[in-house]
Amino acid sequence: MEILRYSAFTDDPAGGNPAGVVLDATGLAESDMQRIAADVGYSETAFLTPRGGRAATVRYFSSLAEVPFCGHATIASAVAYAERFGDGPISLAAPVGDIAVESAGGSATLRSVAPASKTLGGDVAVRLLAALRYEPEDLDPALPLRVAYAGAWHPVVAAASRARLAELDYDKTALRELMAEQGWTTVNLVWRERETVFHARNPFPPGGVYEDPATGAAAAAFGGYLRELGLVAAPVTLTVHQGHDMGRPSLLRVGLDADPAAGVTVTGRAVQIGQSA
Repeated sequence: MEILRYSAFTDDPAGGNPAGVVLDATGLAESDMQRIAADVGYSETAFLTPRGGRAATVRYFSSLAEVPFCGHATIASAVAYAERFGDGPISLAAPVGDIAVESAGGSATLRSVAPASKTLGGDVAVRLLAALRYEPEDLDPALPLRVAYAGAWHPVVAAASRARLAELDYDKTALRELMAEQGWTTVNLVWRERETVFHARNPFPPGGVYEDPATGAAAAAFGGYLRELGLVAAPVTLTVHQGHDMGRPSLLRVGLDADPAAGVTVTGRAVQIGQSA
């Protein structure tokens, strides 16, 4: 078994979001995958089991638990796969559904499952903002508080300014407990720079890390949220900058078709980190 390490949404090993990649996990038990992911120590490791042709099943594990879908590990896996077997389409059967991926020239594009969103209010919203140490005046009213999905659930919290986004100081215990209770994967903190340009930060205490430097699943969910609420005019391509505040710059491109039921595309580059093990 070969364990690869790639950084996704960058072409610099010092940037982006590192992911572990196992291109052939045949015969591995769930406990093996969890142990390997903990040993790798990244926010997620993807385990692919080939099923003929350019197709595989995929499971994703953080250092602490399995997660239903992970965008950056999917991009990393697709680029790793292409470097060994050639560019082209890859069909991944994930726990949340089928994920179509296209890879070419060190870049990959995934198409998520159908997105959805739901309102977030009452006591849960109060607890979320308290855990984030956000006050009502810290929020951008043009981007309403909501929970968005494109394979995993992420609350969307829009900061009123870039400076407020940069001030990430949350209550780790309170946020981790709330996220476990609600079944959230990360919290998607965003700031809108221009109509189609956004900056994001993603606290990820359920994964055993303070913050994710690039979150493809959250970017896909956010794109679906924007389209559903009519906050962008689809079809459109969005740019999401993430990781800059933690010294790991990442670039994500989010594509939205006009069809409100269509999956969201997320595109990014990936580069290998060091040698395989």
